Order: sequence, then structure tokens, then C-alpha cells
Amino acid sequence: MLIFLLNQQKIETDQHPGTVLLDFIRNDNRLFGTKEGCREGDCGACTVLTGRYDGDKVVYRAVNSCLLPIGSLQGKHVVTLEGLNGIENTVLQDAFVYEHASQCGFCTPGFIVSLTDFLLNNADLKFQEAIDSISGNICRCTGYASIRRAIDRFILDVKNKIDLQPELRIQQLISAGQLPAYFAEIPVRMAELVADTSPVKNGKIIAGGTDLFVQQADALRSASVQFVDDAAVHHQIRVENNECIIAAATTMEDMRRSPIFQKIIPDFDKFAKLIASKPIRERATLAGNIVNASPIADFTIILLALDATVELEKNGSGRHVALHDFYLGYKQLDLQPDEKIASIRFPVPHGDYAFNFEKVSRRTHLDIASVNTAALIAYENSTIQSARLSAGGVAPVPFLLRESSAFLTGNEINDAVVQQAIDIAAAEISPISDVRGSADYKRTLLCQLIFAHFHEKFPQVLSEEASL
Repeated sequence: MLIFLLNQQKIETDQHPGTVLLDFIRNDNRLFGTKEGCREGDCGACTVLTGRYDGDKVVYRAVNSCLLPIGSLQGKHVVTLEGLNGIENTVLQDAFVYEHASQCGFCTPGFIVSLTDFLLNNADLKFQEAIDSISGNICRCTGYASIRRAIDRFILDVKNKIDLQPELRIQQLISAGQLPAYFAEIPVRMAELVADTSPVKNGKIIAGGTDLFVQQADALRSASVQFVDDAAVHHQIRVENNECIIAAATTMEDMRRSPIFQKIIPDFDKFAKLIASKPIRERATLAGNIVNASPIADFTIILLALDATVELEKNGSGRHVALHDFYLGYKQLDLQPDEKIASIRFPVPHGDYAFNFEKVSRRTHLDIASVNTAALIAYENSTIQSARLSAGGVAPVPFLLRESSAFLTGNEINDAVVQQAIDIAAAEISPISDVRGSADYKRTLLCQLIFAHFHEKFPQVLSEEASL
């Protein structure tokens, strides 16, 4: 039996746990504020809030209900647009009305829910953070200028009504008329649910499911499935013995927020926002990106450059496999039956080093790459002490550029060395022609992106004339 809260209602259902929340909301509960759009997590029309216990408080995140199985909602609070509405418009809704930020209105509920997430979770209520919060929402009518004006207006209005204390944010937003009063009762009601609920434990393991429920949604409605208890693994990113260890079900957004990860890769915030929208990052897990085995998996390419190892677990015993050895062929893994990833770990870089990630896709942001690549370069003065280059879209698997990495190690960074490394990389890859470009195009892209690593991180060493 699945038990969770849907707005103010306690839900007890024996529906198959693989049922996506979007269908449960609309078909079973007749809540039509949540819209059905792309069903691929791309448009944001179906966005809802999910609340879970984190310590002694409830933390809410905006997610795509079209990719969210109800089995992962055990003991949680789901909030649709109807659950945010009161007798009168909220400050946010008034701002949308005043600035004519809604035209056909189909996308508007998703924007309202995503911006409510922003209000709940951002300490300083900065405009750019609000814009980032709607990275997963598409509007085909307004041209976005009116939405930006509405955001600017409501931030000013809300700041005049609350004193920006994050620990009191829910109560302050209730007092400001931005959240319904019932939100104050949710922690107590959720505490009562916890005693009555336990995770579903049988079948295929699902954590985020952001790709599974695009490709296999119908099959998963009848499959035997079990769900990772995200409350038990949330924010498990730690450093031990100079290794960064990340729990398998850690989400991409957990990584982006992590002070540990931000310290190791200062530009990681920028890289993460290139890869996926916030609602997808809130659900997509690191282990899921790895076992999906896509040759262009962005986070896997980053981990390859970091010299990551996967810790595999089965019946209480474990083993470690280097990530670059984990892929045996296209969609083939060194993973035994019933074995699962427990953690991912990599050595924390030390001394002077540079890390960079580049990708080319049809859209700059939030699109599948034609080619992507990452580079970790440790250096002293202008001499490379060690190098690891990885690339996606140029081989049947996420690919470690062993030969070009080995060549760079011990060499001085200059135009000739970079060009020779590029030539070696072009020779060691085996791209194919497909819908994302011809083999020659992908080979050219990788060459340009390797040059971009050095141009981005060592512009003072390369000559001004250096270019491809």
C-alpha cells in the first residue's frame, strides 16, 4: 500500500508503483492544473512540488510529474497548483496577471510551481536564481519578457513582506499570503505517515527514473519494481583518505549544491546547468547516468576525467571497478546479475590543477550532446604533471582518451603540444555517423573542444595566433 499526502489529502492506494504521478493526478484525482505536455521532462507543464523529511524539516523540490513513479512518493507530500491556491491570488500569481505573463495559460501552472520552489529554497531571493529555477519550463506564447518582468515584480513584493530567514520561510510565506495555511500542519502529518509506510522492495531498482520513464513508461506500469529510499542517501557526499565518495543515488542537483564538489570543481555549477534543467537534476541520479551506458552521458564523461571508480555490491560483498573499465561495449557493463552500484569515488586532485567540461549540442543548454569532453590537468608552472581527457559521442562507450592523455603528461603546455594531443585524440576515436552528425563532423568537434579546454584554462600560455 502506498501512502502519501496529495495537497491536503491523505492518499492510500494499491495502484502499481510504476504508475507515473501525472496520470495519477489527472486521471484518478481530477486535478487538471497539472498539464500533460511532452511526457519527457522537457516542457515543465506537469511540474509539481514534492516534500520529504530532511532532518527536522520538510524540504520541497520542483520535479516533473510525467517522469515520477508514485512508488517513490511513499511518506511524502505532493503539491499541485491546486494545493497552492487560496481564496485570493498569491503575490506570485498577481505578478503574472499584472505583467500579462500568461497568454494561453497552458504552461503557467508549471511556472508558478517552479517559482514556488525558488521562494522556498533560495535564501536571498536573487533574480538570476529565480530565472535558473524555471530552466525546465517552456512558454511558446509570451517570448518570456513578461515572465521576467513578473518575476522581478514578485521578488520585490515578497522581499517587502518577509525578512529572508530560510529556517522560517514556510511560516513567513504563509503570513505573506504566498502559501496556504495548511502548509504549517504538513510536518506533523508527514511524521504520522512515516510510521505507516515502508519502501517498496522487490524487482528492478529505480532511483530517479528520468530516462527509464521516457523510454519504458508503459512497461514499468506492470513490471516488478523497487525504489531507492532517497531520504537515506540524500547528500551523502564526503571525503575520506583524500577520496571523494558519492552515494549511488545522489542526484545531480545534490552534487551541484555540494560545497565539497564546488571546492573540487569550482565551475561545476555552470557545467551542471548546461547538462539538465533543475527538475531533472532533482531526480536524475549519478549511478543512473552511469548504468544507462549512453556513449554521451555528460556526468559520466566528467567522472571519467576525474579517474572515478564504481563500488559494486551484491549480497553484502563488494568489489571496485575503474569507470573506464566498466564499459565492455555498447550498452554492455561489467555488472553481474543482482549487482548494483553502491558508490562512486575518485581521488581528490591536489596541487595546481584545472578541470573543464565542454559539449556541443543543437541547443546550448539542456540538450543531448553531439560530442562532449572533460579534462583534468595537473600542472606545475606550465608543465603538465598528469592529464586525463575523456570524450562522449566518439566511441561506442564513454571514452577515456588514453593515448592523448599519456602524451600530454610531462609535456609543456604550448601550441605545438596541444596540436599534437589533438591529432592523437583524432586518431584514437571511432565516431559513427548518426542523427547528431557525421563521423567527420564529430571528429572535428572533438578536436575543437580539446583546444577549448586549453584556451579556457591556459589562455596565458597559448599564443594569440593559436587556433584550429
